[in-house]
Amino acid sequence: MPACYKGVLQYKTYRIIRIQSVNYGTIKWILHAIVFSYISFALVTDKLYQKKESVISSVHTKVKGLAEVKDEIIQHGEKKVPTVFDTADYTFSLQGNSFFVMTNFLRTKGQQRGVCAEYPTHRTLCQSDKNCRQGWMDPQSKGIQTGKCVVYTENQKTCEVNAWCPTEATAEVPRPALLNSAENFTVFIKNNIDFPSHNFSMRNILPDFNKTCIFHKTKDPLCPIFRLGDIFRETGDNFSEVAVQGGIMGIEIYWDCNLDSWSFHCRPQYRFRRLDDKITNQTLYPGYNFRHAKYYTENGVEKRTLTKVFGIRFDILVFGTGGKFHIISLIVYIGSTLSYFGLATVFIDFLIDAYSSTCCRSCVYRYCTCCKGCVINEYYDRKKCEVIVEPKRTLKYVSFVDEAHIRMVDEQLRGRSLQDVKGKKVPRPVMDFREVSRLPLSLPDSPPRPEQPEQMELLGEVRTASSSGPAWCRCGHCLPSQLPKDRQCLEELCCRKESGACITTSELFGQLVLSPRALRFSLLYQEPLLALDSDAADGRLRHCAYRSYATWRFGSPDLADFAILPSCCRWRIRREFPKSEGQYSGFKSPCLME
Repeated sequence: MPACYKGVLQYKTYRIIRIQSVNYGTIKWILHAIVFSYISFALVTDKLYQKKESVISSVHTKVKGLAEVKDEIIQHGEKKVPTVFDTADYTFSLQGNSFFVMTNFLRTKGQQRGVCAEYPTHRTLCQSDKNCRQGWMDPQSKGIQTGKCVVYTENQKTCEVNAWCPTEATAEVPRPALLNSAENFTVFIKNNIDFPSHNFSMRNILPDFNKTCIFHKTKDPLCPIFRLGDIFRETGDNFSEVAVQGGIMGIEIYWDCNLDSWSFHCRPQYRFRRLDDKITNQTLYPGYNFRHAKYYTENGVEKRTLTKVFGIRFDILVFGTGGKFHIISLIVYIGSTLSYFGLATVFIDFLIDAYSSTCCRSCVYRYCTCCKGCVINEYYDRKKCEVIVEPKRTLKYVSFVDEAHIRMVDEQLRGRSLQDVKGKKVPRPVMDFREVSRLPLSLPDSPPRPEQPEQMELLGEVRTASSSGPAWCRCGHCLPSQLPKDRQCLEELCCRKESGACITTSELFGQLVLSPRALRFSLLYQEPLLALDSDAADGRLRHCAYRSYATWRFGSPDLADFAILPSCCRWRIRREFPKSEGQYSGFKSPCLME
């Protein structure tokens, strides 16, 4: 099979550590039960097994009612009667799902095009023609100035304008509202909805609809006929107060439709909301109003009646969703909620990390009652987590026999002796030698062989050099480096931080590092057909001894790859397994050291 397909046709899985603990097991199942209860509750109450669709709607309204305005009197034969307003008088069609009902008004009758004095304001008052500019138009003005200052009343002069005359007067809004009886008007709302993807349509007029009904929140909540006063009462407002200057009211129709055949439900819910600013005395332009004109011809002259209309705009807001069972939606929901069960793992891992990193550091007696749980959590943490350091060219590890920890050096030495660099303290990994002890170490040691003259001469030079140890040596067995000056600092390392006996004098060093039988067994364990009687045997044994010492003192193969051997140990190994040429390249890594 081509190499490019090997990585594709593979399956990778994660390793799981199972902790046999009643406490953590109880926490896990409690959290799982809470998560399962929430998922099930949300699934049923929010109907998350359904495919949802937003409603598409159309609205049509009809307002009915009559109002009598006694302030406006009309001549009817020999009698004068008040003006009556019907639906065509007080309703105005608006774009969208909105309608407007007039509740108050100000009228300016008999206007015709011409020139006249403008209504007095601080903008239009004048003393002479100099105060008026011909052709000037003010957005707040009623016309275009002619440049003349004319008399409006006996005491006031204003600029003359070309406009509809007489100009509209700024008057106080009538109180109470002229159409205050609009509170009893009713509005009939017809609302059709559609859910295209579910192929379902409906309207708010139900088959058992009673034409004489009036909407009531509790007695008749499905009736589509609404009394305007009741709408304001539902929002806590007074219709008579709002009718004076007008306002905006929202009528909300909410559809929450369950279209499944086994639990079908689709009925409208009506809600009301005041949409304009209720605090009218604190706003610059309170209420809701606009101007409306009716044009007519009198004696061949076009005239109009200008009406400033105050009233209430009703905005009908339709929203909602329709849902129907959908297997894909159910699968997606279940798949998205499976990750919630991982909260138990995150929480328990947090407990282990928190107790093992903070609680146990404060314990004075490691085996006191309060710290037993922390010791257990530290054990879990060691089994679960493996700490590694990013390998760099400057990364090195050193170990001193008189220290219980390892030092990590991750910096440029810049000519300093490695013995004097402090480094960062790293806990020493604990190795398990139980499996190694079961192996049959029964290979006999090879018979001694006479040393070659070159090797004897080299050993004589080493012994002579050892009589004068370098200044950084603490055990008395280190030798100066043979490397170039810029690399000598890498080998200026002793087995001890403080003065004392050398590790090479211990019996364990001879058994674990210098024993030819153990080294040959280790080499043959990796390469069963290795020929150890060749001329390269000393080189293989020397490199194996380097590796054995690094594994022994640093505990982890990952650390051993960047370990630096002390000078005394390195020269002791070289003395036992020398190189015929007598020149060693020094430290590169434990596998490449000569």
